[in-house]
Amino acid sequence: MLSTLKNLSRQRWAWLLLAASAFTLELCALYFQHIMKLEPCVMCVYERVTMIGIVFAGLIGAAAPQNMLIRLSGFLVWAVSAVWGLLLAIEHTDYQMNPSPFATCDFLPNFPSWAPLHEWLPWLFNPTGDCADIVWQFLGYSMPQWLIVSFGIYCALFLFVALTALLPDRK
Repeated sequence: MLSTLKNLSRQRWAWLLLAASAFTLELCALYFQHIMKLEPCVMCVYERVTMIGIVFAGLIGAAAPQNMLIRLSGFLVWAVSAVWGLLLAIEHTDYQMNPSPFATCDFLPNFPSWAPLHEWLPWLFNPTGDCADIVWQFLGYSMPQWLIVSFGIYCALFLFVALTALLPDRK
């Protein structure tokens, strides 16, 4: 059982499952935006970027799961994206739960000048909403609160998979 868990990160299907789960959440975000007409805010856009980072982490790991360098690269992108996404979702939730005229989000995303994603792909990265607005709820929780759950799960899964991958081989 433990050896199966240890080898999980060496399986292509596990990395593809990671990518597929994050991609599914991205598709949900696009459904909310373009079908339900819910306008994304700057924090939503940043959270999308981190979710796309998890998609890339899965694709990196799936490219060559037996190669330790590729696997470590996938783990690194996964960890950074999941933790950054969790921190953004917590900050976004704070904007909603404690609205203040002194603590607001930007109107335009702060992407690097060499990668203005909101100009290149406005249908995906152009914010038009307000971070403090709660425009959708499910079971009493807003979208950033559900993202705290999602990114928390990605962080926990990362720790679980990464730590079991570090276990010594049993002879």
